[in-house]
Amino acid sequence: MNTTHTERADADPPVMRVSAVQQPEDRVFAALASPVRREVLRLLRVQGPQPVAELAAHFAMARPSFSEHLKVLREAGLASETKVGRQRLYQLEAVPLHEVQEWLGPFEQFWRAKLAGLSALLDSLEDDES
Repeated sequence: MNTTHTERADADPPVMRVSAVQQPEDRVFAALASPVRREVLRLLRVQGPQPVAELAAHFAMARPSFSEHLKVLREAGLASETKVGRQRLYQLEAVPLHEVQEWLGPFEQFWRAKLAGLSALLDSLEDDES
Protein backbone atom coordinates (compact mmCIF):
# COMPACT_ATOMS: atom_id res chain seq x y z
CA MET A 1 0.00 0.00 0.00
CA ASN A 2 1.53 3.30 -1.10
CA THR A 3 0.19 6.41 0.57
CA THR A 4 1.41 9.94 0.30
CA HIS A 5 1.25 12.46 3.06
CA THR A 6 0.50 16.02 2.08
CA GLU A 7 0.79 18.72 4.71
CA ARG A 8 -1.73 21.51 4.60
CA ALA A 9 -0.10 24.87 3.96
CA ASP A 10 -2.27 26.39 6.68
CA ALA A 11 -1.59 23.66 9.24
CA ASP A 12 -0.96 24.88 12.76
CA PRO A 13 2.71 24.84 13.77
CA PRO A 14 3.55 22.32 16.49
CA VAL A 15 3.31 23.63 20.03
CA MET A 16 6.49 23.25 22.04
CA ARG A 17 5.62 21.57 25.32
CA VAL A 18 7.60 22.66 28.35
CA SER A 19 6.32 20.18 30.94
CA ALA A 20 9.51 18.11 30.61
CA VAL A 21 11.66 21.12 31.54
CA GLN A 22 12.80 20.72 35.14
CA GLN A 23 13.51 24.23 36.45
CA PRO A 24 10.61 26.70 36.84
CA GLU A 25 12.61 29.54 35.27
CA ASP A 26 13.36 27.29 32.27
CA ARG A 27 9.63 26.72 31.84
CA VAL A 28 9.06 30.47 31.84
CA PHE A 29 11.72 31.11 29.22
CA ALA A 30 10.44 28.23 27.08
CA ALA A 31 6.88 29.59 27.35
CA LEU A 32 8.05 33.08 26.35
CA ALA A 33 9.81 31.68 23.28
CA SER A 34 6.52 31.53 21.38
CA PRO A 35 5.18 34.73 19.79
CA VAL A 36 1.64 33.37 20.24
CA ARG A 37 2.12 32.98 23.98
CA ARG A 38 3.77 36.40 24.28
CA GLU A 39 0.77 37.93 22.52
CA VAL A 40 -1.62 36.09 24.86
CA LEU A 41 0.27 37.55 27.82
CA ARG A 42 0.12 41.02 26.26
CA LEU A 43 -3.64 40.70 25.76
CA LEU A 44 -4.10 39.59 29.37
CA ARG A 45 -1.95 42.48 30.59
CA VAL A 46 -3.75 45.10 28.52
CA GLN A 47 -7.32 43.81 28.62
CA GLY A 48 -7.37 41.88 31.89
CA PRO A 49 -8.88 38.43 32.49
CA GLN A 50 -10.65 37.01 29.45
CA PRO A 51 -12.58 33.91 28.46
CA VAL A 52 -10.79 31.37 26.29
CA ALA A 53 -13.06 32.04 23.31
CA GLU A 54 -12.29 35.77 23.42
CA LEU A 55 -8.53 35.13 23.55
CA ALA A 56 -8.69 32.49 20.80
CA ALA A 57 -10.51 34.92 18.48
CA HIS A 58 -7.24 36.86 18.13
CA PHE A 59 -5.44 33.92 16.53
CA ALA A 60 -5.91 32.06 13.25
CA MET A 61 -5.37 28.56 14.57
CA ALA A 62 -7.40 25.54 15.55
CA ARG A 63 -8.84 25.64 19.06
CA PRO A 64 -6.93 22.54 20.26
CA SER A 65 -3.63 24.15 19.23
CA PHE A 66 -4.55 27.35 21.04
CA SER A 67 -5.52 25.36 24.13
CA GLU A 68 -2.05 23.81 24.11
CA HIS A 69 -0.53 27.31 24.23
CA LEU A 70 -2.72 28.14 27.22
CA LYS A 71 -1.64 24.93 28.93
CA VAL A 72 2.02 25.86 28.45
CA LEU A 73 1.35 29.28 30.02
CA ARG A 74 -0.41 27.64 32.98
CA GLU A 75 2.39 25.11 33.49
CA ALA A 76 4.94 27.93 33.47
CA GLY A 77 2.91 29.84 36.07
CA LEU A 78 2.38 32.78 33.71
CA ALA A 79 -1.41 32.43 33.50
CA SER A 80 -4.11 31.01 35.69
CA GLU A 81 -7.52 29.64 34.85
CA THR A 82 -10.72 30.23 36.80
CA LYS A 83 -14.04 28.63 35.97
CA VAL A 84 -16.95 31.05 36.09
CA GLY A 85 -20.13 29.23 35.19
CA ARG A 86 -19.47 27.55 31.85
CA GLN A 87 -16.57 29.84 30.94
CA ARG A 88 -12.90 29.47 31.70
CA LEU A 89 -11.31 32.86 32.40
CA TYR A 90 -7.59 33.32 31.99
CA GLN A 91 -5.58 35.95 33.79
CA LEU A 92 -1.96 37.03 33.82
CA GLU A 93 0.27 35.85 36.66
CA ALA A 94 3.23 38.23 36.61
CA VAL A 95 5.40 36.84 39.44
CA PRO A 96 7.44 34.57 37.13
CA LEU A 97 8.15 37.58 34.92
CA HIS A 98 9.85 39.24 37.90
CA GLU A 99 12.23 36.27 38.03
CA VAL A 100 12.99 36.77 34.33
CA GLN A 101 13.65 40.45 34.97
CA GLU A 102 16.06 39.57 37.79
CA TRP A 103 17.91 37.20 35.47
CA LEU A 104 18.08 39.79 32.70
CA GLY A 105 19.20 42.62 35.04
CA PRO A 106 22.95 41.97 34.76
CA PHE A 107 22.67 41.89 30.97
CA GLU A 108 20.90 45.24 30.98
CA GLN A 109 23.70 46.67 33.13
CA PHE A 110 26.25 45.23 30.69
CA TRP A 111 24.59 46.92 27.70
CA ARG A 112 24.10 50.20 29.56
CA ALA A 113 27.85 50.28 30.25
CA LYS A 114 28.62 49.52 26.60
CA LEU A 115 26.25 52.25 25.39
CA ALA A 116 27.70 54.74 27.87
CA GLY A 117 31.15 53.97 26.48
CA LEU A 118 29.87 54.47 22.93
CA SER A 119 28.27 57.75 23.92
CA ALA A 120 31.53 58.97 25.46
CA LEU A 121 33.43 57.98 22.31
CA LEU A 122 30.95 59.81 20.07
CA ASP A 123 31.11 62.91 22.28
CA SER A 124 34.93 62.91 22.05
CA LEU A 125 34.74 62.59 18.25
CA GLU A 126 32.44 65.61 18.07
CA ASP A 127 34.94 67.62 20.18
CA ASP A 128 37.80 66.59 17.86
CA GLU A 129 35.90 67.76 14.75
CA SER A 130 35.28 71.24 16.20
